[in-house]
Amino acid sequence: MAGNCTLLTFVTAQVSSSCAGLTSGEVFIALQKDGWKITHAPYQLRYGVADVYIYLAASEAIAAEKEGRKIAVEVKSFVGGSTISEFHTALGQFLNYRIAIEVSSEPERILYLAVPTDTYQMFLRFEPAKTVIERYEIRLIIYNATREAIDQWID
Repeated sequence: MAGNCTLLTFVTAQVSSSCAGLTSGEVFIALQKDGWKITHAPYQLRYGVADVYIYLAASEAIAAEKEGRKIAVEVKSFVGGSTISEFHTALGQFLNYRIAIEVSSEPERILYLAVPTDTYQMFLRFEPAKTVIERYEIRLIIYNATREAIDQWID
């Protein structure tokens, strides 16, 4: 059933634990390897009549050049049927989460969309996704699930 799961959803109940291991474990480990301390998993925000659950929230482990930097990470695997449909879903969720963070008690938290390296290489760096990512200023974390490592940060 994991193929039908969305890691991040606009929901009024907790994210199903059966979905939690879909790709989140690899990103969780990759962020830790990159020096991030995970502070919330999932990161919950109250926005309007719904609770918003963003899979990972991390704050930088003590490092002088980045002290106090906070991020939230939406993890998407793009394992569903249509890549463009998955992208549309991810985009809509990302924009909703960004607004929820802006009006939250932590508006300084920066939102990233984490995607597998192959999805970025074969789809997101080309049109129309490339222009959409640029226009909406979507920050990306490109991760390698096999190596449990971050390949690239795109701000």
